[in-house]
Amino acid sequence: MMNRRQFLSALAAHPLALPSTTKKMEAKADTLILLWMAGGMAQTETFDPKAYTPFEANLDPQRVLSTFPAIDTVVDNIKISAGLQRMARIMDRATLIRTYQAGDLGHILHSRHQYHWHTGYAPPISVAAPHMGSWISKALGPRHPDVPAFIDIGQGLEIGAESDSLKAFHTAGFLGSEHGPFFITDPSDAASVVRPPAHLSRERFLKRQEQYRMLMEASGYPQESLRRSVDNAYRLLKSPAAKALDLSLEKREVVERYGDTRFGRGCLLARRLTEAGARFIEVTTEYIPFRFWDTHENGHTRARDMKALIDGPVSQLVLDLEERGLLNRTLIVMASEFGRDMVQEGKPEKPVKDQVKIPDRITELKHYGMHRHFTEAGSVLLIGGGAPKGMLYGTTADERPCKVVEKPVRIEELHATIYRLMGIPADYGQLIEMRPFYVTRDGKGRVVEEIGG
Repeated sequence: MMNRRQFLSALAAHPLALPSTTKKMEAKADTLILLWMAGGMAQTETFDPKAYTPFEANLDPQRVLSTFPAIDTVVDNIKISAGLQRMARIMDRATLIRTYQAGDLGHILHSRHQYHWHTGYAPPISVAAPHMGSWISKALGPRHPDVPAFIDIGQGLEIGAESDSLKAFHTAGFLGSEHGPFFITDPSDAASVVRPPAHLSRERFLKRQEQYRMLMEASGYPQESLRRSVDNAYRLLKSPAAKALDLSLEKREVVERYGDTRFGRGCLLARRLTEAGARFIEVTTEYIPFRFWDTHENGHTRARDMKALIDGPVSQLVLDLEERGLLNRTLIVMASEFGRDMVQEGKPEKPVKDQVKIPDRITELKHYGMHRHFTEAGSVLLIGGGAPKGMLYGTTADERPCKVVEKPVRIEELHATIYRLMGIPADYGQLIEMRPFYVTRDGKGRVVEEIGG
């Protein structure tokens, strides 16, 4: 018979499902692809362009709202930023949310806001919150028995001071290792992840596998999820589905359409994994402090380069899934932890300590662009998977501060809407440490009915 300590240990390893009080509705999507613009994508330089102010000597930073002109899209009432010409042609498949509001977490730290976005909970918290991909894996299970339900592409976790914070949300938390991410740091080398090490014979490799399983079985309750996780990995290694990870099987012209970059190959791999039966795939531009979308210096030129990086791969992914008849059941979400502004740090009514000095006058190109963290408004795209087509949701002010004017969307509403499209109620959850824990905070996320209803 178990004593109390053993019972609680077993309960932690096997959290109990909570009955949902939300009316269950049919899922509109089977697969979710999260395209993560890590580092703070400037909304006014991408999907919410404002008045264009060209660079000139002695420029007042207060005048700068957008450093690129707006361009037309295939949807009459939607304009986006120059540099996204290919995405402009697929906006009739998308819902564009311009009014995502990041959480008020005090001093702004990218990894903390990324944790909040990916889990729905603001750190620090007393339990290990599961990643969105892990919740979807737990609730829906794998689409294909040999393909990991949750695959994470492109993020290195050893990045310095924020490494531990990044690792904290790239897990299944209390749901257990079997629902954790299958990591592919470099998509061009993804095939090697499912091959035995070159220095081991097949016989030695299988012997090690069996010895490892015996060790886990001797470890008791908390290791059962880990054992299932390892079994899943070995099953993929021996499965024909592993070919989905081998980009060398794609024609060269296909690779070129996606762009021969790490993010481009990640999007191509996401398409192949969707075809193979993955449930949740995250592809990131990668978070490394002061690089990529983290545009503290050379904001204009960095945004130009980042738009060139994402424009082709994202639009090609949409077109390829559509051509294969998969887009209607695949929800693509493009998001970032918060937006950017030239002079405002945080929110106008809740300013936080400035982290970047902006000169009184812009005399160098490196100071021209979006340098500060803006949590009041950011842009999110939902494409396919039952999301409305050609919809513009929410309005922000055309003059600084470019606040939300109507239809704000906070993380609870955004997550509830995404989960709803996947057929998961906002109050789906587990009992952990004798307390309920839900996919949205307190299980009270409100679906944006115009988008997910």
